[in-house]
Amino acid sequence: MMNSKKLKKFVIQIGMGVDQHGQDVTKAAQKAIKDAISNNCLVGLTEICNLQDLNDFYVHVLVAVPYPDQINEKRLMKAIPFGNKEIEVIKGGMAIPGVQIPELGDKSNEMIVATAAVTVLLKME
Repeated sequence: MMNSKKLKKFVIQIGMGVDQHGQDVTKAAQKAIKDAISNNCLVGLTEICNLQDLNDFYVHVLVAVPYPDQINEKRLMKAIPFGNKEIEVIKGGMAIPGVQIPELGDKSNEMIVATAAVTVLLKME
């Protein structure tokens, strides 16, 4: 994780994402990140912490997927709109049987489930 000596946690957001067809672990992870951050307004960053630049905070994303080696980190980074970003991918989530529909890009009948913990940190002097 980022050098946490001067960084303090501001918020931790949790999300889940699913790719029902196509077995794309990155797409499931992107959905998990978006789920974690989509229902939050971090107004405290500007109103309480007086943050002037929206890239002046840190974001650590921990993503759990069943096949971590298949994650495309470059695509995953695009799910985080602001901040100094760091992504950590671990084995977890689930691959569960669904239905295979080749016309939807399925290579198997697996549905991929990802979870994400998005932590926003601020530099404290």
